[in-house]
Amino acid sequence: MRTPERQDVSVSNRSLSGFTLVEVVVALAIFSLVMLATVTGLRTLASTQVAIERQTGRVDEIRSVSNFLREALESAILSSKRSRLSLGGRGGDATYFELTRDSIAWKSTILFGELYGGAYLVRVARENDQLVLRWTDPVVSGGSPDWRKASSRVLVEELDEFRIAYRPDFNTPWAEDPDRNVIPQLVRLQIKAAGRYWPDLILKVHRTR
Repeated sequence: MRTPERQDVSVSNRSLSGFTLVEVVVALAIFSLVMLATVTGLRTLASTQVAIERQTGRVDEIRSVSNFLREALESAILSSKRSRLSLGGRGGDATYFELTRDSIAWKSTILFGELYGGAYLVRVARENDQLVLRWTDPVVSGGSPDWRKASSRVLVEELDEFRIAYRPDFNTPWAEDPDRNVIPQLVRLQIKAAGRYWPDLILKVHRTR
């Protein structure tokens, strides 16, 4: 007959025995699944963060470029008289406006900071796969400047498309072929960059009588 002392020793030995091999394997498997789920979640979170930052950067780029072009073009005051309009280098002592299928140039007051700015001839055009802003001092003779020597700044990288259309007035349809005898009332810029289209940028051209 087993004495109480021997029964207590047997129970104590069982309680001090370690995990079996099966229990260890099961625990490691569960731990591996937890770690895999954690790593996958972190990767997904990182990818989402990168996508959000890229999208936010794209929205900021669209907003800044659109605001700059709108302010620059709307600050130009053009006479509706043909003698005051310069298209491709004709005359134009007070105002300057030049419209082609892939570029638009005008005379405007541009501020490049608190201490740098003034009246410049400004052009926005596609150059290879970039949308480039160029500016230079007004030409005394009234002709077109040499834009290759003008100061420049890249507005948009990875440019796929840049299309310009205009309306002579608010009621006419959009036209893409430049007319040397027409001063547009509205200008529409269509930009596609990095495989995505921007919202159409429609600019109003202020004209005097």
